[in-house]
Amino acid sequence: FFKIGLFAVGGGLATIPFLHQLAEKYTWFTVETLVDMIAISESTPGAMGVNMATYTGFTTAGIPGSLVATLGLVLPSIVIIIIIARFLKNFAQYEITGHIFGGIRIIVAVLVVNAVFTIGKSAVQDKICLCIAVCSCLLSFFFQLSPIYFVIAGACAGLLFKRGKKGGNAK
Repeated sequence: FFKIGLFAVGGGLATIPFLHQLAEKYTWFTVETLVDMIAISESTPGAMGVNMATYTGFTTAGIPGSLVATLGLVLPSIVIIIIIARFLKNFAQYEITGHIFGGIRIIVAVLVVNAVFTIGKSAVQDKICLCIAVCSCLLSFFFQLSPIYFVIAGACAGLLFKRGKKGGNAK
């Protein structure tokens, strides 16, 4: 999680590709569980990446695991922010600093898009899920509704159409 915290530049969504690699490398959780983790982390207060680290740590090793995973994730950010805050004033006026951050933003966008497709393959299991996903994307894009509405609508759709592990996936 220290490595994830060090390289997942751009927020919680940028942690998803790293967590996907963890799911493939270790038996801590599956890719399907990762989709559930994302849903829970997005629907609970707090930073998504921190929520996901805490959730993963807890499901793997209880409270000590959640503390270690969360600390591992946030420690690089704390150190980097202290360093940047201390020295950025000296470098902010240079054009190269803007170019560096511009390049980082592009890579973060690519990582987020990759995460969407990777997780989407696992989450969209049938035509009903695909319809829900497409409608949600369109509503989000055109109306910029609060994510709260999408979380509530997703929960209702899951109940209505019996999506998920316990409810079955009638196709």
